[in-house]
Parts: sequence; C-alpha cells; structure tokens
Amino acid sequence: MESADEREDWADRHVARWRDHWIDVDFEDDVEAIVVRISRLVQHFRGATQKALAEVGLQDFEYKTLHHLMIRDTPGHASPSALAADLGISGAGMTGRLDALEKAGWIQRRAHADDRRRVEIEVTRSGARIWRQAMDLRGRAEHDVVHALTSAERATLAGLLKKMTLTVEAEDD
Repeated sequence: MESADEREDWADRHVARWRDHWIDVDFEDDVEAIVVRISRLVQHFRGATQKALAEVGLQDFEYKTLHHLMIRDTPGHASPSALAADLGISGAGMTGRLDALEKAGWIQRRAHADDRRRVEIEVTRSGARIWRQAMDLRGRAEHDVVHALTSAERATLAGLLKKMTLTVEAEDD
C-alpha cells in the first residue's frame, strides 16, 4: 500500500502543470505545493463550517458575530463597538447584526452596570447552545482531517505553522 508521501494529490498535479510556465521567475516546487495545500485545506474547512451552519440553522454573519462574542477575553460579553471592531464592520452594520441576533433570542442588550447610557451585549443560553452546536460540527471536520497525522506529526506541523504565522505577524506590525 502506498504511503501518503507516495500518492499524488491535487497540489502535485498543480505544481507539475505550472512548473514550466515560470521560466523567467524563480519557481520553487515546494513553496507552491505548500501554499496550494494550505489554500486547499482552508477551502475545505470553510466548506465544513458552512455545512455545520446550515445544519444548525445559522447564517454566516450570525455565526461570526456569536463566535467573536464567545471567544473574547470576556466570553459572551462585549460592547457593540468592541464587537464591531473585532469583526471589522461599521457601527451601523453591527446594529443590524445585533438586531437580528436579539430577535432570534441569541443575544440580549443590557444597560452597562456603571453607565446606563452604555449598552453591553450578552449571549443568551440559546445563543451559546447554537454556537456550540456549530462549533462541535465544525470541530469534528477539523479533527478528522488533522488526525490523519500522528501525534508527533501534529506537534511538528503545529510548530512549523507557528513559525510561518510569526513571520506574517511580524510583517503586519
């Protein structure tokens, strides 16, 4: 039986097709294969997320808003402006999202304890429950792909990806 290293995947075929098109440019097979495989995995995980959202009945914007609300340093609690900043959307866009989430019963707006003029957003039990259902389905898809690797391979890959991520983060600073 062939090992995964011996079998050809989509990235191998892509690299073979493109290699000869770049005579005047440095074309590194391994760089192209890595980037293409990462893109392919991202595409797969996005598809798995969309499937999970459809299964639990969430729209993408609802999931993203609940997700950003739940993964904060203050899980399930935020000001509308902080949440809008996290999501990279305008205040008006945030208001529309919050209206829809509140109507669905997934969040509630509350007056801030120290300043009643300010509003705080809080996830409800049903909002946390539907977010967790989507996360569970999404997580299973991620688990299935990542567990194609051994524990040692996962640790190595995590370290290598961290090294690449730190390079991107240094460029963003």
